[in-house]
Amino acid sequence: MSVADYKQDEGLPKADREKYKTWSYDLTATDVYVPRFTPGQQHWFAAVTYTGTSNEHARVLVMAEQPKTKRWEMVAAVDLDDKTQLPKIALDSHGYATSVDAASAKNVAAPVDVLRSAVIDNFRTGGDLTGTKVFAPTKTSKRQVKAQDDTADKFGSRGTTEFSSATTDFPDSYALKTADGHALVVFAHTHIQRDAVSHSGLEIVPSKENRAWLGTKPSPYFTYTFNCSNAAVVPRTPDKSKLIGYSCRRTDAEAAGPSNAA
Repeated sequence: MSVADYKQDEGLPKADREKYKTWSYDLTATDVYVPRFTPGQQHWFAAVTYTGTSNEHARVLVMAEQPKTKRWEMVAAVDLDDKTQLPKIALDSHGYATSVDAASAKNVAAPVDVLRSAVIDNFRTGGDLTGTKVFAPTKTSKRQVKAQDDTADKFGSRGTTEFSSATTDFPDSYALKTADGHALVVFAHTHIQRDAVSHSGLEIVPSKENRAWLGTKPSPYFTYTFNCSNAAVVPRTPDKSKLIGYSCRRTDAEAAGPSNAA
């Protein structure tokens, strides 16, 4: 996602590029959650940073040690829509958090594959199939549905936009036990957006944001790939989960036609 940001910016006209400014996280406004791990488990920890005049903006970060390089990398960054929805993380007597295997139905009511499918359904159908069954209404889930609603009709009668799922580029998930026994789950998903004209003789002109991948040559159809990080509060017993944040980046685009991909 970060590499895509750089690539997209380099593809913009120079007049539209913003100058990079040095930045850092304020450690005095950061909560760090380090789980205990058994030998053989991947080492990672989570942090919640706060910004704004009254720390009103919250972001969940996940740092993971890479097995081959032994270097620590930030593998997820999710902006929360409402910091009050962030649950209290359970800590033991030594201040350690507890990691949760979010892929197992024994630990969470909705395993990460179910969460991922529901998120993609928010984009594909507005949540009609599984999105609203898995997630309770939140500002975040409504924002995903709105993205689908706003994009689906952007061409009017001259074209169509469809969303579909794609193989997740980063299938790992990271979860912490909350004070009430549930889990805060951070996970990624990948989805596809396909724009196509409705009539022969029409073409789509690449937007400035897409020039890094598409150049300026028009085409009857374009396919865009998005990678996204999501954060959800997932109950342990059967109940709806709450999507509390997501961040997406366009990571690829090509002049590719319609597909029957699910």
